[in-house]
Amino acid sequence: MIEGDGLRLRRGNEDDVDFLVGLLNDEDVEPFLAASRARDRASVLEEVRASEARPEESGVFVIEVPDGDGWARAGMMQFSLSNRRSRIAQLGGLAIHPNYRGRRLSDEAARLFQRHLIFDLDFHRLQLECYGFNDRAIRHAERAGFVHEGVKRKAYQRHGEWVDGVLFGLIREDLER
Repeated sequence: MIEGDGLRLRRGNEDDVDFLVGLLNDEDVEPFLAASRARDRASVLEEVRASEARPEESGVFVIEVPDGDGWARAGMMQFSLSNRRSRIAQLGGLAIHPNYRGRRLSDEAARLFQRHLIFDLDFHRLQLECYGFNDRAIRHAERAGFVHEGVKRKAYQRHGEWVDGVLFGLIREDLER
């Protein structure tokens, strides 16, 4: 459990799968996620189980917010091991349920996640990529402290057209300042 200001992150489990599938397939979320992203129940369940079995190699995390006497699921985020020797994690799957948008949950969650991955799991570099048309994700990455590293021009076919991939990175030294 990773506690933050008005939210917490925890590793997803089998009880979260239906929430995750619903979120990933929400009409306000799906267009902005990678076209290759797993969205069916069996594939999401497989990702959750892998996250639990190999926590140093992948992670499906649920973002929760206080709700009365308990906690409500508000979103998700993920990482996967990209390069073991160089300790690089690839981030992705950040999604906030439309009912919880506008609270900057993704920014606080991202900062907590960064610190967990770098200082607790000992990654040196975190990287992410988003579609060039996803202005909300680009602004989020910049607010969360990621450095814009480049653009892969017309790298992906999405929604019937070729779109750019925008690359961001964050290294341990960025958080030690």
